[in-house]
Amino acid sequence: MLDPELAEERQSEIVARMRELIEKQGGTWNGQEPWGRRRLAYEIDHKGEGVYHLLTFEAEPATLDEVSRILKITDGVMRHLAVRRVAGSRPGAPPPYEEPGAASDDSVGEHDYASANTRSHSEEE
Repeated sequence: MLDPELAEERQSEIVARMRELIEKQGGTWNGQEPWGRRRLAYEIDHKGEGVYHLLTFEAEPATLDEVSRILKITDGVMRHLAVRRVAGSRPGAPPPYEEPGAASDDSVGEHDYASANTRSHSEEE
């Protein structure tokens, strides 16, 4: 997760640097998905949003340690997390954030729900 105030060029530079490091140390770069700007559950460094990037690659543990070390000291990287991908899985970006109270077309309205549930269980028998 990168700082939302970071320029696009700097974001691309960080991703390119990680790719270069992984390939240089014998790893395989599988791809990168920009997930975009997302609202955070809590502020990090007084920022309420972050820009998410999913980097997929295969590497030895020593390479992963070096990637983590560099991401920890790189300005503009707010957080990072390395996880093992389950074989056959295809990760996708989570759905965009919706403001609380924003009703979508497929939601049940408050009044419709209340009128549909007015009978008690004993009346149904």
